[in-house]
Amino acid sequence: MSGLVWITQTSATNMDWEVVNQIKLEAAPLDVATSTNGRWIFVLTQGEVLVYSTAEGHVVNRIPVDKIFDMLTHSEKDNTLVLGSHSGKTLKIIQLEVIHTIDISGLPFKGPEHAPVTIAVFGDYQ
Repeated sequence: MSGLVWITQTSATNMDWEVVNQIKLEAAPLDVATSTNGRWIFVLTQGEVLVYSTAEGHVVNRIPVDKIFDMLTHSEKDNTLVLGSHSGKTLKIIQLEVIHTIDISGLPFKGPEHAPVTIAVFGDYQ
């Protein structure tokens, strides 16, 4: 004898949550996007994208944009911000590049001390 047996069961699902941070902004957010790794929160305000570093706990950069933009998304694959405007029927794609600052004070160097470009070479002789 064969047959199907249907079991209907309800379960109560509990969820714990807590506020881990609250960021006070100077302007009203229109849209928000986060990086996949959680390091960056991009906040679109009227005329500006605020780049908030979760590691540093504050806004680390501001990207000026036209005031018509009211939508924002982030592409981790291309490291781009995509801005959209309903009223302007426009998309703007902004390529992001992270610049790392390396403190070389007190280290040996070759060339002018205040050169516009510094190349740091790291090596391991083991």
